[in-house]
Amino acid sequence: MQFRIAALVVFLISSVLTALTQSRVPQDADAAPQVHVVKQYHDGRIRDIDAIGTRKIGCNRGFGNWYSLESQIAMGKDYSKQVESTSRFITDPVITEYINRIGQSLVRNSDSQVPFTIKVIDSDDINAFALPGGFFYVDSGLILAADDEAELAGVMAHEIAHVAACHVARERTRGRLMNLASVSMMMVGGPIGYGVYQAAGLAMPITFLKFSRGFESEADFLGVEYMYKAGYDPQAFTAFFERVKNLEKRRQNVVAKAFETHPQTPDRIAKTQKEINTLLPALSEYKVDTSEFQDVKAQLNKLQNRRNAIENVTRPTLRRRPHPEVETKPDRADREPTLTSESQDPQ
Repeated sequence: MQFRIAALVVFLISSVLTALTQSRVPQDADAAPQVHVVKQYHDGRIRDIDAIGTRKIGCNRGFGNWYSLESQIAMGKDYSKQVESTSRFITDPVITEYINRIGQSLVRNSDSQVPFTIKVIDSDDINAFALPGGFFYVDSGLILAADDEAELAGVMAHEIAHVAACHVARERTRGRLMNLASVSMMMVGGPIGYGVYQAAGLAMPITFLKFSRGFESEADFLGVEYMYKAGYDPQAFTAFFERVKNLEKRRQNVVAKAFETHPQTPDRIAKTQKEINTLLPALSEYKVDTSEFQDVKAQLNKLQNRRNAIENVTRPTLRRRPHPEVETKPDRADREPTLTSESQDPQ
């Protein structure tokens, strides 16, 4: 009996010691900082940070790109006329000069071979887009949505990357190649070829979507490099996308057009974060925010409030028609309302 009691005591003590040992191991492992090995490249390619500005990242004419830089500039100029004929712009010189200065700094630290013209569109959309040839438009809603200058710079750098890598020209080239291949199948294959053409037609949207996602991923990669090269904290790029994604979940009426077609999925965010950790050597300090950025946001808010006040004064509202004095019937709850302006008395 005594032997059994002693064995039980030994077992309990051993179990307690084992549990304590196991509980300490995860804590020690968690406490240890995660080490990211940064690998540097010096091959003049897309991962060579020091070669930014002289790298070849897809703009050379050839099988994958049928458009010269001159034709891309002409293409972008035509599109820009359409944009500017249908958009309202912010003309405040303090705001426009500041946004242009940020953009031009990013362009100087990019692979772009064309100059940029940057304008601010008066829009609540959280968006920015750059046309071929360097015609760049930033919505005021994006500026107001950013918490700091680095977040704004990250989105702008992403759009600059689309132009620097000639994505529109390459996308169009792929589309024309698909069309040529489809026509060839119809002409050569007869009824069988037409069936193949129909199959290709079903596959084309998926193919284009794959291409577009590839270009979006490349723009993420290049944009992070450009903002890093310009001195901004690259972590601000993923932080902004995650915050806007959470904002959209809470407020369904908030639509970030920049992320509608190619949303920042968890995999895409994780991939960008991995590239930051393994490609970009940590700097002693980064540019994150400036008082000038906050001043520009405050000025934009004033302009927006003033615009909303003007629009609310002139916007028509629904009012019920007053009863004629001779009418003796009680008012009906379903009486038809009439459309009148707030600035006029009802007739």
